[in-house]
Amino acid sequence: MKRIPRPIVEQKKLNTGEMRNRIEVQEFVETVNENGYPVEDWQTKHHLWAKIKTVKGSEVIKAAAEVNTETYRFIVRYTEGLNAKQRIVFKNRIYDIQAVLNDDELQNTQTIIAVVGKP
Repeated sequence: MKRIPRPIVEQKKLNTGEMRNRIEVQEFVETVNENGYPVEDWQTKHHLWAKIKTVKGSEVIKAAAEVNTETYRFIVRYTEGLNAKQRIVFKNRIYDIQAVLNDDELQNTQTIIAVVGKP
């Protein structure tokens, strides 16, 4: 029986020195306050080191008003539980997560695509 060689998967070396920005990943949760009333608020789920890159900045005219869109890419170590329902806080700015991508499906790093959101 002839052996079929497996493809070699080349893993990229992770340069942790480039991950020098500390970000917070927050999740919208509903809790109950001391009076028994439901309260909805953002709570920090993860503190992560990230490499941040500007993907694009575009200006769009919507309903005769100029709207700026800033898209960023956050590269972090693979972290279980990241999703597009969460947001990122970095230097008092809020970024709405659009997508979370598992880089090369290797569970080594993840790329988070986010846009500057409203506070």
